[in-house]
Amino acid sequence: MQGNHLPERKRNRLSQYDYSENGAYFITICTKDMKCILSHIAGGKSVGDGVLDVPQVKLTKFGKIINDRIIEMNSIYKNVNVEKFVIMPNHIHLLIIIDNYNEDITEGLGTSRTPSPTRQNSVISSFVSTLKRYTNKQIGYNIWQRSFHDHVVRNEEDFLTRWQYIDENPKKWLLGKDEYYK
Repeated sequence: MQGNHLPERKRNRLSQYDYSENGAYFITICTKDMKCILSHIAGGKSVGDGVLDVPQVKLTKFGKIINDRIIEMNSIYKNVNVEKFVIMPNHIHLLIIIDNYNEDITEGLGTSRTPSPTRQNSVISSFVSTLKRYTNKQIGYNIWQRSFHDHVVRNEEDFLTRWQYIDENPKKWLLGKDEYYK
C-alpha cells in the first residue's frame, strides 16, 4: 500500500549511552492521551506588581497514588534516589540520581517481572517501568503513555537548572507556558 506507511518513531534514548551509569537524570512521564488526571494547580493570584503567589499542586486520587509510589521507589531501588519531583496535571517530572556504589541494586524487588538492567534495559528504564506498573496496578488500568522523556544531566549547573524547572513548573502551568499545558 503506497502512501499508508507511518513515520518512523523517534528514538527517545541516546543510542550509545548506558542509562545504568552513575549520574543524574531528568525524567518526564506523560499520561495517556495527555489527560489531566494527576493534579490541579491552584493559586497563582496576583499579590501586586505583577507578582504571583506560589501555586499549589493539589493531587487527585491518582496523583496521591503516584506520590506514594514515587516515595516507595526510593526503598525498592537501593542505588536510585528520586531527589525531587513534581506531579503536574498530565505529567510528572523526576530528578533521579543513580549511585552504583550500593551493591545490591535489586534488593527488595523480589520476583519482579522487571528484567535486570543492561545497556538496552537500563536502570532508568527499569525504574520507570516499575513505577508505571505499580501505579497502574493500584489504579486498575493503564494511565501512562508509552515510553518517557529523559535528559542526562551533564554537570552541576544543569542539575540546578532541572531542580529549578521542577520548582517553577506549576507557575508555568498557570501561565499556560508549560509545554504539556492542555
